[in-house]
Amino acid sequence: MQLDQIKEELLRQCQSHANQRLDRIIHMIANIEESLSSETKSSAGDKHETGRAVIQLEREKAGAQLAEVQKVLEIIAKINITAVSTIVRLGSLVTTSQSSYFLSASVGKLIVDEKPYFAIAANTPIGKLILGKKIGDHFSFNGNRITIKKID
Repeated sequence: MQLDQIKEELLRQCQSHANQRLDRIIHMIANIEESLSSETKSSAGDKHETGRAVIQLEREKAGAQLAEVQKVLEIIAKINITAVSTIVRLGSLVTTSQSSYFLSASVGKLIVDEKPYFAIAANTPIGKLILGKKIGDHFSFNGNRITIKKID
């Protein structure tokens, strides 16, 4: 597989992961809304109010997750995998002495053409360390000295 195809597939997998997460969150919100609307006033009083409060907290948590995944999708949409750069930036495929990283969204390990890549966001610990680096630069992570060998 050629480099541009690898980057396209990595980006596609990141988008797919984020879209699946979005679908799960939307489904969860719909279930929460259904629970909230079906919660009827009962003679238990306090028990009812406690149940509504718990459901409301779940709705707020799901809303925060929804906002987060929408931000990730916005970041993924801005990635230009065809731009050439000598420094690590969003959309870079970085080969180091230990692993290969695709600077995009925090998805984790992806396999393309039987090779492992780690899709990471710029605000992750490794993302912060490699962002703006050049070929030959070093960084330390978990006590290991890692060298940037290639940037595509």
